[in-house]
Amino acid sequence: MAKDQSQSSILAETRKENRYWRWRTFKSDYLPSLSMSGTLPDFNRSFTPVTQPDGTTEFQPVAVNNSDVMLALSQNIGLTGGTIFASSMVNRFDDFDNDVTRFSGSPFFVGISQPLFGFNQLKWDKQIEPLRYEESLKSYVEELELISIQTADRFFEMLLAQITLEIARKNVASNDTILKIGQGRYGLGKIAENELLQLELNLLNSNQQVAQSSLDLETARLRLTTYIGLIGAQEFSLVIPDEFPEFVIDETVALSEARRNRQEAVSFKRQLLEAQRNVAEAKGNNGLNANLFATFGLSNRGDNLGDVYQDPDDQQQVRIGFDIPILDWGKQKSIVKTAEANQKLISYTVAQDEINFDLEVSTLVRQFEVLRQRLTVSRKADEIGERKYD
Repeated sequence: MAKDQSQSSILAETRKENRYWRWRTFKSDYLPSLSMSGTLPDFNRSFTPVTQPDGTTEFQPVAVNNSDVMLALSQNIGLTGGTIFASSMVNRFDDFDNDVTRFSGSPFFVGISQPLFGFNQLKWDKQIEPLRYEESLKSYVEELELISIQTADRFFEMLLAQITLEIARKNVASNDTILKIGQGRYGLGKIAENELLQLELNLLNSNQQVAQSSLDLETARLRLTTYIGLIGAQEFSLVIPDEFPEFVIDETVALSEARRNRQEAVSFKRQLLEAQRNVAEAKGNNGLNANLFATFGLSNRGDNLGDVYQDPDDQQQVRIGFDIPILDWGKQKSIVKTAEANQKLISYTVAQDEINFDLEVSTLVRQFEVLRQRLTVSRKADEIGERKYD
């Protein structure tokens, strides 16, 4: 019931869905994208300053409209971090004062935008994001198992409160019987008054214990029903499990399964890769940064839209922009050194966490065996207690 309808299971499912869509967002970065953009319309009616031959300025009235539409297909290149694209574009110009319409555009052109020395985010995302998604799937499984653990804790908390109330009620019945016997003995002069008063006090204390145990039971029942999503449930009682599973946990197998299934094992790899990425990013943004932008295609103009697509001329554009820091007083070097120091720190931290991870699993295996022995002893003590009571 807790796995199906509890608030914890709903939160776990929501977190899983959130991480899934983050994964889908990452995957879409490596798929082609088709988009349409444009401006419809861009109307301007105003007075525009125009410089005259004699140097003076005349303000001429204008009423124009510019419209453009572009269809673009693009694809990111994970290996290089660049983008290739193919587009088609058309522009329309209207001069309402002179009743003139012009068209221009590029029926087809292809291009590339490529950083030459910079940091390649796509390359590192391709290594890190799959690990992050795998980590999220393992985390979801662990959250479901944690729900099982917490449900079991609340189950036995209520069961213990239920048994404690039963014991308290038996004590009331026993103390009431003992008090009646004491009253008879007191009437015969067999016991002193202070002994009778003590018996009355024992009965009062046992009644107080029943009241406290009843409150504890209701609190435990509310904690259980709230957690498993059983709001407004009628009063019910729990049954002690008759059988306990008998199995042996091999420490070597437990370690192997933990490294294969626990999210921490994937997290260690992800943290190391992220530290390497941060160093690469610091170095990639340090020094010469350049970007290549190049296009090749067809273009034309005319009085009609069809003129743009008839016998177009070829067009080319090549541009390389660069940025070279000359004097930064050691700022870039400090950024790189900081990233490298953080990488060392994370490497040492992960190494220690891996040791603690193995130690935790080994400790839990040993604790489980101790709990099994305690269960055996407790079962035997229960049998002895029943015989002593009889």
